[in-house]
Amino acid sequence: MQSLSPAEVHATADAYIIDVREPEELAQARVDGAHHIPLGELAARLEEVPRDRTVFVMCHVGGRSAEAVVYLEQQGFDAVNIDGGILQWYRAGLPVETGATE
Repeated sequence: MQSLSPAEVHATADAYIIDVREPEELAQARVDGAHHIPLGELAARLEEVPRDRTVFVMCHVGGRSAEAVVYLEQQGFDAVNIDGGILQWYRAGLPVETGATE
């Protein structure tokens, strides 16, 4: 399983990020433009994941996203874990949105 730091992913042009956290976690912090697919729904929503590009997966600290990456790789996707999740993203000073989602 490949992993990259939040800074490396942020520096990737047009990175396709999937956030596998639960809906209530998104109010704390989220990355603008990330696609939200909770881990428990990933298998049922695979058609929403692009097969023609690398997808970067994040959660709170990296555990759930690592599970998601392993699963996606087994399904033939090019998936990369974001080390440290949204917590490390925030600590790195990268942009996040907070508050209720629309």
